[in-house]
Amino acid sequence: MQTTTAPSITTNHTKDFLPLHGTDYVEFYVGNAKQAAHFYKTAFGFQSLAYAGPETGVKDKVSYVIRQNKLTFVLTTPLRSGNEIADHIYKHGDGVKVLALKVDDAASAFAETTKRGGKPYLETTVLKDEDGEVVLSGIHTYGETVHLFVERKNYKGIFMPGFKKWESDYNPAETGLLYVDHCVGNVGWNQMNPWVKFYEDVMGFKNILSFDDNDISTEYSALMSKVMSNGNGYVKFPINEPAEGKKKSQVEEYLDFYNGEGVQHVAIATNDIVSTVTELQKRGIEFLKIPASYYATVLDRVGKIDEDLEPLQKLGILIDKDDEGYLLQIFSKPLEDRPTLFFEIIQRKGAKSFGKGNFKALFEALEREQDARGNL
Repeated sequence: MQTTTAPSITTNHTKDFLPLHGTDYVEFYVGNAKQAAHFYKTAFGFQSLAYAGPETGVKDKVSYVIRQNKLTFVLTTPLRSGNEIADHIYKHGDGVKVLALKVDDAASAFAETTKRGGKPYLETTVLKDEDGEVVLSGIHTYGETVHLFVERKNYKGIFMPGFKKWESDYNPAETGLLYVDHCVGNVGWNQMNPWVKFYEDVMGFKNILSFDDNDISTEYSALMSKVMSNGNGYVKFPINEPAEGKKKSQVEEYLDFYNGEGVQHVAIATNDIVSTVTELQKRGIEFLKIPASYYATVLDRVGKIDEDLEPLQKLGILIDKDDEGYLLQIFSKPLEDRPTLFFEIIQRKGAKSFGKGNFKALFEALEREQDARGNL
């Protein structure tokens, strides 16, 4: 099987039973939310938004909400051991728990997905305060990750009931991060197709791109991937599984250290990747190194681009194209001590694809990092 592109994801002839308007927020379970919030503000340029904890009546956990443009992260820590959040952190380390999706009707989203086989995580729940109401519901997806459906059309508050505005004297400048472009999940051996079917059947997504081990491989390792998209294309979830290779792939390493399936990386959009990555590097974010040989021939493959090649090479930014344009992308090293979660920074100049032409260079860079850790 070679790379395939599915038909258009428009839904002209069938009603979308789960209309989504993008990512509402991404929630991370972390060992120390206060320190994590400081890190994300310092390194990525997030701004303080909201807080929930003992001071707001929440006795078992604290959550810090940070935002940059349309990108919202929630960082949550348990205050005691022996609970679901603490157990999640012990098993997985810091990682993504919730991929929250914007909906017009959370009750309908729950009903439509559960009747199609979705496993309930949160029954429809209405949260109220003086600023209105937020309606939440949710279902399980791969591993211990969940999707929350967030309806906030009748809410005017800072984030949601139970949170207060978090004002801070420490507000580093933003770095140009805009919104979630896509989130990638790693699943176990032979589990990609069952989860593709889940997104098709339960959430009405379409498989818009498929990559096999001929597309994503090196001398030593390989993986397979399928990209799932909702009807309007606002929400995209590529799903990776390992493929047979001489040595351990990046997906296998993730599964070993995360102790199961989960979110591998969050891809964040920017309108000026050179400026964004330059600033992120100044603040201490480390990115994968790309050999100079990649840049010797990349323009032969992608053609003319608006940017000068020299700063792209200096930063290690990758370039790829499709029929609709080109894209620029770069991948961070893992953000945790465990080689699990990382981030992608992406700028799209018309391209709707996911950088197939960069897979070999990216995989080789990842393998160099794995080899340095002794995990290849």
